[in-house]
Amino acid sequence: MKGALALAGSGEYLPVMQDLEQSLLNNAIARGKKNTYIQIPTAAGQESAERLNFWKILGGEQTDRLNTQQIFLPIYTREDAMNQDFANQIKDAGLIYLSGGDPGYLARTLIDTPIWSAIESAWQSGSSLAGCSAGAMAMGKHVPNFFRPKEEGTDGFGLIGEIRTIPHYNKFFGWIPDSAARKLLTAPAATTVIGIDESTALVTGLSDDPEVSFENKSWRVHGQGHVHLLRGEGNHAHKFAHGEVVNL
Repeated sequence: MKGALALAGSGEYLPVMQDLEQSLLNNAIARGKKNTYIQIPTAAGQESAERLNFWKILGGEQTDRLNTQQIFLPIYTREDAMNQDFANQIKDAGLIYLSGGDPGYLARTLIDTPIWSAIESAWQSGSSLAGCSAGAMAMGKHVPNFFRPKEEGTDGFGLIGEIRTIPHYNKFFGWIPDSAARKLLTAPAATTVIGIDESTALVTGLSDDPEVSFENKSWRVHGQGHVHLLRGEGNHAHKFAHGEVVNL
């Protein structure tokens, strides 16, 4: 049975996401998984050592609050992603978290590696999987070039099918020019485009929430902001708040 899956607009490892991350952990533990919290910072792999250490410390603070075991895997390059010792540590994890950075780099680095095989296998058997910002963007079939929107994107992990996620949506238009924003929001006809605000997530697969399921393509909103269905069934934009169900 697949584990829970969360797509977050921002907020990984912060107190604002603590309740959600606890639910994700509890869901996996109830399915026989370990009380472990796997941090995979690959999306930030091209950033400075100081920045990478910041993510490790932030995750450690969250694991203390959650009373779980932090496992920070320093997977920064394609070579790191081939490390079977790292992959072995992912087996039967409670929560596997792909954090922010460059979504295209994340996907290119992990696809067709022992690390991604271990992540997918763990999730398929009940581990919870979360992607925040870049991690959320990479879950679809295609990842647009978030930093250079006029350039071609790359293949994504394909776990959520033809869904394009725009994280930090409530800050999105203040960051990039309107022309670049339109490029990111333009997708093939069969693709659903969603925007997820900061400190907000879409979640499916929690066993204590049978109303939503991965198989039925239904998700629930968690957090302080909104999820925006920008283009989907009927091509009508709609905004969903905490607790509401989104059908994708």
